Amino acid sequence: MTATQVKRAFKYRFYPTDAQAAELSRTFGCVRKVYNMALAARTEAWARQERVNYNQTSAMLTEWKKTEELTYLNEVSAVPLQQALRHLQAAFAGFFGKRAKYPRFKSRKKSRRSAEYTTSAFRYRDGELTLAKMDQPLDIVWSRPLPQGAVPSTVTVSQDGAGRWFVSMLCEDPSVRPLPATNTAVGIDVGLDHLLALSTGEKIANPRHERKDRARLARAQRELSRKAQGEGANRARACRKAARIHARITDRRRDHLHKLTTRLVRENQTLVIEDLTVRNMVRNRSLARAISDAAWSQFRSMLEYKAAWYGREVIAVDRWFPSSRLCSHCGSLQPEMPLHVRTWTCACGTTHDRDENAAKNLLAAGLAVSVCGAGVRPQRRTPGGQSATKQKTSQREP
Repeated sequence: MTATQVKRAFKYRFYPTDAQAAELSRTFGCVRKVYNMALAARTEAWARQERVNYNQTSAMLTEWKKTEELTYLNEVSAVPLQQALRHLQAAFAGFFGKRAKYPRFKSRKKSRRSAEYTTSAFRYRDGELTLAKMDQPLDIVWSRPLPQGAVPSTVTVSQDGAGRWFVSMLCEDPSVRPLPATNTAVGIDVGLDHLLALSTGEKIANPRHERKDRARLARAQRELSRKAQGEGANRARACRKAARIHARITDRRRDHLHKLTTRLVRENQTLVIEDLTVRNMVRNRSLARAISDAAWSQFRSMLEYKAAWYGREVIAVDRWFPSSRLCSHCGSLQPEMPLHVRTWTCACGTTHDRDENAAKNLLAAGLAVSVCGAGVRPQRRTPGGQSATKQKTSQREP
């Protein structure tokens, strides 16, 4: 993969003027309205066993703008409205390809407030970004520079629940190129007591970001629950207060995972993880909060796309592989291994740390797959040796 093939989104916070905030808020509302109307039209056509594509919804948009009740759609830039139709088309493509559920309507209160601008709807010059329908550039906090000579191809403006404004610029990053190949490999076992246990014996502590702010968050949510339902200013302030706490938790968690995954990808050529079904695991009411706070899915996602960027390999071992019950020294399989057992001694006399042993077994299984391409099911009885498991190498592009 060449460097020019990597596109990255650089996200910055900005502070709009009152006029810019009003214009963007109108744009968000129009984007949501157009998306919902197009979805309703396609749903009605679907009920009649007809299909409506992007071109047809684009023609509908032109007609909607001519009506008296929707004339306000002409007051905002047309590009974000067209992009909303393209996003709906992509959602239906995922549905028909059985990769996603049927598209849902956007909610004014719950859905993400965002608008996407392509090159015809913004001007980026001398480090200043000016959007269509605006006279002044955005007041962006440049926390890091864009790549040398980079020109944004798409700009997405958004506002989170805490009221913060962000602009994300998608551009090619020539600085991202495959790292020099190494012969290092690591098995990674995720957990709750420790976020990660590596086959090298290293354990990464679980920061438990949500637990640190749990009392403050609970207090803010109690205050919110006491506010009357509606559009009152007091309830809006209480919502923003709770949203700011959630945003702080999310930001800390994301920052920690970015630093951790970048280090692992830079240090290792092959990374072996377990193919967990996190969405099923969070149905356990006793562990759902802890699992969600650990963000295993987000960790895996970051690991995969960074490995694709830097020429590394990620192997996901079959979720039924008994990594915790298998002795990494002799290969014997224990009949059971309750969660409260953190250390155990095998019949061969080897004492194992549960998580470190699992990471070693994952590494051995992943390397076996990488070398011989085996795809057999995990073993069910105590054998003479270990079996390989199915491989799932990441192909995600940024």
